[in-house]
Amino acid sequence: MARILFIIPFLAIASAASAQQQREHDACARDAQRYCRAHLNEGDQVVLGCLQQNRGRLSRACARVLTEHGQ
Repeated sequence: MARILFIIPFLAIASAASAQQQREHDACARDAQRYCRAHLNEGDQVVLGCLQQNRGRLSRACARVLTEHGQ
């Protein structure tokens, strides 16, 4: 029983982190499709570079995500 109580907080943290990542993904998914479609199969770093190049055109939500991650 103590083992289960020890594991539950870690599962809750992992679940919260996963939900946060999903929100961040959702914030930039439309912008990535719109401005970086040609690069979507080239890897995350290439898409990130494309989003940075188009920063002035991005939605507020996506621009905020990039800023929060130091991009």
